[in-house]
Amino acid sequence: MPFTKFTNLDFDQIKESIKSYLRANSEFTGFDFEGSNFSVLIDTLAYNTYITAINSNMVINESFLDSATVRENVVSLARNVGYVPRSRTAAKASVNFPITTDLSSDKDTQTIYLKAGLVCTGAQSNSTYSFSIPDDIEASLVSNAANFGTSVNPITVYQGTYLSKEFIVDGSIDQRFILDNSYIDTSTIVVYINTPISSGVYRTGKGVLYNKVDNILNIDKNSEIYLIQEVQDERYELLFGDGIFGKKLENEAKVTVQYIITDGKEGDGPSNFTFSGSIEDANNNSISPTSAPSVNTVSRASNGGDIESLDSIKYYAPRLYSAQYRAVTSRDYETIIQQIYPNTESVSVVGGEEMDPPEFGSVFLTIKPKNGDYVSDFDKNQILSDLKQYSLTGINQKILDLKVLYIEAESYIYYNSSKVESVNGLRSEVIQGLTTYSNSIDLNKFGGRFKYSKVLTVIDDISDAITSNITRIRMRRNLNALVNQFAQYELCFGNQFNVKPGGFNIKSTGFKVLGLTDTVYLTDVPDSDKKTGTIEIVREDITDQSKVVIVANAGTVDYVKGEINLTTINIISTEKENNIIEVQAFPESNDVIGLQDLYLKFGIATSSINMVKDTITSGEQISGLGYNVTSSYNNGELTRE
Repeated sequence: MPFTKFTNLDFDQIKESIKSYLRANSEFTGFDFEGSNFSVLIDTLAYNTYITAINSNMVINESFLDSATVRENVVSLARNVGYVPRSRTAAKASVNFPITTDLSSDKDTQTIYLKAGLVCTGAQSNSTYSFSIPDDIEASLVSNAANFGTSVNPITVYQGTYLSKEFIVDGSIDQRFILDNSYIDTSTIVVYINTPISSGVYRTGKGVLYNKVDNILNIDKNSEIYLIQEVQDERYELLFGDGIFGKKLENEAKVTVQYIITDGKEGDGPSNFTFSGSIEDANNNSISPTSAPSVNTVSRASNGGDIESLDSIKYYAPRLYSAQYRAVTSRDYETIIQQIYPNTESVSVVGGEEMDPPEFGSVFLTIKPKNGDYVSDFDKNQILSDLKQYSLTGINQKILDLKVLYIEAESYIYYNSSKVESVNGLRSEVIQGLTTYSNSIDLNKFGGRFKYSKVLTVIDDISDAITSNITRIRMRRNLNALVNQFAQYELCFGNQFNVKPGGFNIKSTGFKVLGLTDTVYLTDVPDSDKKTGTIEIVREDITDQSKVVIVANAGTVDYVKGEINLTTINIISTEKENNIIEVQAFPESNDVIGLQDLYLKFGIATSSINMVKDTITSGEQISGLGYNVTSSYNNGELTRE
């Protein structure tokens, strides 16, 4: 009987392969398989082969990190390279509050404690969320008054519920220390080990505080440490030393684990809090404030996060392994920052040698958080502190504020009126299509690229009613004015500007400067080489909207580098909210790139979408004499609307 090469996985194809195999045997030549009971046997063989093939493929796929789909398998494979997936992250708020008591004490000063657990509650979207702390916080009570935190140094509360679990070490079995809840924020875990004096008798207090480590480097047999790993059902297991790497737990030792379970990202938002905590003195006596403490919010609850996704684990596990717990390359920084600051959406890493002028020995980091555009000063300091253990000696890390480069479209969309029921409906479809593209992988990241041809295609493919589109592109940076301060400003667009000899290549929204009552604007006058130019501060003439120069030399513009520098100026107000001056320029290439530390966004809300009736296609004007022609080039208006 001849050999038949088997590659089919579909049931019907397997069945046909079996029939073909049998027909190749002379005994079954011309045999009617479908008309005999033999077909039942073939179906059984095909079904068994089909199930076996599926299971075999699944086993093979689940054996590799790239192709695994079951979380337990992905986590297990990541564990092989020392990667621990991020847990849920509790939203954190910064608060402070004073308390007063009527304690009768001979002491002028005594220490009181805000106990670990529930501190306050906050409301968001008709839901109430608990906020807790993972360990006690002390404060000095002076004249029956104390402050927990200040506006400068507030306390951090975590969204979630405080829990505690105890284990008794049993050296006679292969004991595992698994925390039962899958909603734990592992950064809040606090572990104490209380070694027994004798069987069943323990020292007063919780015991010795053990520290969490991410690897076994730089530890010895006496190191009081533990490690964490994710196990089945998104739960976490604590690992302790074996007497070689880390101190081994003694038999009957009491392990106390305190942690916070959280709702993750759902806990973001609350800014008004009500005190619900417990306060005790040094003798564990409860202290009742004379009145309910008023909780002052320094920063609202933010940076909550869900458990790390499978795609994220697959992406970062091999990269963290390659980094080997040191920050050298830009990829090392990207991976490590994702671990120490889970709220990271995107990271830009620029070496000091790439700066102009160069700053050797420095690394400049820009982080786009998942929620919002800016990293708080508190988080910046925490990130820099956590980076020290990975950094090379002599390298200075600096975190810069996010610089967003907005791309805006001014689009004139021609449509066949005979195929359109609602022009507004068609326009809404266009906006929806552009919004979808604005969320694509091309954009919303450092190093992103706005692809002009894709945008044109997106618009044309929205509907058969659209006959063509004329779309012009502009770039925008927001200048954050330091109101009522003399300051200099620099705006880098990172892309070459298109230059018209007559100027008006740079436009801005209105603002006011010290000593003038008129609203003024920024514009430019190119030099003869059209590589550089001068920034002017101008106002509009009321009669003909022409420019009136207020400051002839207010700065410089480098059209090739795409940089604007303003000399010292005192801005007292802006037309836009939040002290923003919108500054726009036209790119030399419609394919715009977010270079270095520029985060690229497609600003749909500030784009202009205009619907134009195509009178030729609709048959209204066969000759085309009344056809409404739209210029493909940017206008020479003075201001940005």
